[in-house]
Amino acid sequence: MSAFVQSLHEIFERLGRIETRRMFGGHGVWHEGRMIALVAKDTLYLKADAGSAEHFDKQNLPPFTYVREGKAMPMSYRLAPADLFEDREEAALWGRRAYEAALRSGQPPKKKKTAAAAQKTPARKAPVKKKKKAASS
Repeated sequence: MSAFVQSLHEIFERLGRIETRRMFGGHGVWHEGRMIALVAKDTLYLKADAGSAEHFDKQNLPPFTYVREGKAMPMSYRLAPADLFEDREEAALWGRRAYEAALRSGQPPKKKKTAAAAQKTPARKAPVKKKKKAASS
C-alpha cells in the first residue's frame, strides 16, 4: 500500500473510520460499508452523482476515466479538490458528499465476513456408485 493511500486515514479522520482495499490496480476507499472514493496512480477520486456534481463542476474537477476498447469510459468518481488534503474539515465535507452520493446510488453496503462465515463447511463427497460385476459364463 502506498504512503498516499495510508495518509487517507488521517485526512478523513473527521469523517470517521475508512477502509482501503486494493482493487483493479488501484485502491477503493470505503466508509460505513460504502465505496466513497477510488485511488488510481496516487490520485484520489470521490464518488459523485447528479446531486453532488455542481460542487465538482464549480472547481472544474474531471471524472475518473479509463479506456476500454479504444473508448473513453468516464465513471461516477471525480477528482478530489486539492484543499481536501490541507484542511480536515474540508476533507470531512467532501467525504460526506461522497458518502451521500454512494447512499443515493442504491448499491447495498458491502457486508464484512464474520469469523463464522469465513469458516466454510467442508464439502461432502458424493457417494460412489458400485459397478455391477459382469456375470461369469
